[in-house]
Amino acid sequence: MLRNVAAAQSQQLTPDEYFSDFWPYFRELERVFWKLETRQSYREPDEPSWLALDAGDWGEAIRLIDERRHEIQRPLREAGEFAMRRVRLVERPFSRYLQWELYYIRLRALAGEHIRVLEADRLPALGFPGPLPELVVLDSTVMYEVLYSEDGTLTGARKILDRPLIESCGDELEKLFGQGVELIPYMTAERDVLPPPLRHSATF
Repeated sequence: MLRNVAAAQSQQLTPDEYFSDFWPYFRELERVFWKLETRQSYREPDEPSWLALDAGDWGEAIRLIDERRHEIQRPLREAGEFAMRRVRLVERPFSRYLQWELYYIRLRALAGEHIRVLEADRLPALGFPGPLPELVVLDSTVMYEVLYSEDGTLTGARKILDRPLIESCGDELEKLFGQGVELIPYMTAERDVLPPPLRHSATF
């Protein structure tokens, strides 16, 4: 279960170790890839569009996302037959990062990633009263709790191989996913979640 992740036996990985460890499992995926995002802001200093956002230049941030459309969508085109699912928790008022990220990942949704948005204030009523971990789950084989510093910088991950725990977490992610709203309709309905230049003109 999600609330048991913190106590699970795990292997601590640095960011480089995490990425190196992840890809062999990803290439062997057969059924489903899950991602649970809970933070409202991250630092992504290797992403040019994020750097523009961090500098306050919304126009350039958006231009760079649109310019990289095919690159952003490439992992979906190259993926196997497995499903890619993401649950994105959101809080109000929407953070600048969230406005930027949803515009970014909508390209992944358009390419076939199943992304649903869930308002964080609904979690207690759904049986999830506490803060949830940041997770990446690959089938029932491996699960990573992705770790960040207070400012949202990636610091590494905890690798978990407890199959019953992974399966129970997958079941709970399925529950959260079922309660969420598909990303594109959410962005269309919630204009305040769009980057400022697009709030009154964007169409998806």
